[in-house]
Amino acid sequence: MKRFTWFNATSLTLGFAFLYLPMIILVIYSFNASKLVTVWAGFSTKWYGELMRNDQMLDAAWVTIKVAVASSTLATILGTMAAYVMVRGGRFMGRTLFSGMIFAPLVMPEVITGLSLFLLFKPIFTQMGAHTIILAHATFAMCYVSVVVSSRLVSFDKSLEEAALDLGCTPFESFRLVTLPIIAPAVISGWLLAFTLSLDDLVIANFTTGPGATTLPMKIWSAVRLGVNPQINALSTLMIGVVTIGVIIASISTKRAALRQKADEQAAAG
Repeated sequence: MKRFTWFNATSLTLGFAFLYLPMIILVIYSFNASKLVTVWAGFSTKWYGELMRNDQMLDAAWVTIKVAVASSTLATILGTMAAYVMVRGGRFMGRTLFSGMIFAPLVMPEVITGLSLFLLFKPIFTQMGAHTIILAHATFAMCYVSVVVSSRLVSFDKSLEEAALDLGCTPFESFRLVTLPIIAPAVISGWLLAFTLSLDDLVIANFTTGPGATTLPMKIWSAVRLGVNPQINALSTLMIGVVTIGVIIASISTKRAALRQKADEQAAAG
């Protein structure tokens, strides 16, 4: 076992400081009484109250949440189906092309993806809006879901599916009753990853949005161009809190599911 040296401790501290110190500073200055974000004038929560009265920011937040939930759900369904085909489909004609098209958005620049989706949606839809953002986000997020789910399916014991088929299940019932519950932690992780990507996206949403469909990153970007408003610090702090709580809940749920699965496997083996 390697010793925990001062070099390792220093490297770890500097790495965490580089990642999280800006967020800590942002959270601290969200309680700043001064309108100047670089000047500390005492503790105050007034910017949170101002944020709650900012209808434009709240509307943008609501649009972002709706888009993220819908796009991540659609991406999870499509990504799981694509992962199942790639892992369980064997060798079929066009497999290489299919897998390449699935993984292409992982390395494609967002500007190119956004522009291509804009050129696709423009002649199809009379007006672009939240629905086109949902389709765009699902398009590039499903590849991340497929990677996560594929890694779980590769290590999945295929004999469990075969046993279900031997006992009279149809292929769909075998997937629903056996495969899906076991790969559920990976599916949930893929959904959370897609949800986070949708919340964070700015470039693709800019290309595929329309009137009345301004997402939170777009709103924050347009506001920051005129100067950092303390309300943005308050909003960012709330988002950090929500994401932190979500990660904690997801980690606990995933751990409990893994322990439950291990207990079931031990009971079945016994």
